[in-house]
Amino acid sequence: MLVLITYDVSTQSASGRTRLRKVAKECVNYGQRVQNSVFECIVDYSQLLLLKEKLTGLINEEEDSLRFYYLGNKYESKVEHYGIRQGYDPEGVLVV
Repeated sequence: MLVLITYDVSTQSASGRTRLRKVAKECVNYGQRVQNSVFECIVDYSQLLLLKEKLTGLINEEEDSLRFYYLGNKYESKVEHYGIRQGYDPEGVLVV
């Protein structure tokens, strides 16, 4: 399933900046960054539960925000993109 993850981590303190880096790093492990604090992740249900547990454990719920948008398995018809960055095929070949 495709899950869109967005976050807003307070960077007013050194601990907030550390949290921001950790959240971003964890999201990179599961998906593709599409904007600064927005990731598209193709995960199965068990991966989603693990990722959600990791991310909620990293943020400070008093200062930060974390959102999950569940677009499902038939996400192709639910995503439109306009602008300079071309979309990518999340299920295509990834060359590193």
